[in-house]
Amino acid sequence: MMKVLILCTGNSCRSQMAHGFLQSFDSRIEVYSAGTQASGKLNLTAVKVMKDAGVDISQHTSDSVEKYLTDEWDYVITVCGGANENCPAFFGKVKHRIHMGYDDPSHVTGSDEYIWSEFIRVRDEIKQGFYDFYVQQLKNQL
Repeated sequence: MMKVLILCTGNSCRSQMAHGFLQSFDSRIEVYSAGTQASGKLNLTAVKVMKDAGVDISQHTSDSVEKYLTDEWDYVITVCGGANENCPAFFGKVKHRIHMGYDDPSHVTGSDEYIWSEFIRVRDEIKQGFYDFYVQQLKNQL
């Protein structure tokens, strides 16, 4: 079983979307997500935009990275984006560390339509990025 941890700061939006997509690509991958400052709840727009893409993340939990520090991981993937965002470092046992940066749609302001379109844009970027990662890195190892 391949173990993957997806990490960001809040664990409410981007890491949750990546978690949902990667898990949907192959059930043989054990996927977890966490945050260095986990909010404890999921972003409701992220849940909605994922449901629109056919992936249900409504039962996910927002967990602190502390929960996973003693585990061993095949991959730890950070998904934080902008320069103003501190990307977490993970000090547990990891075979491969990868960074795949995405904008945080939960900080977007403007009309409801604009915010929704930004969630869709980031969701689709995450889906494509994680599908490419799955095909290029994981599929042949499973």
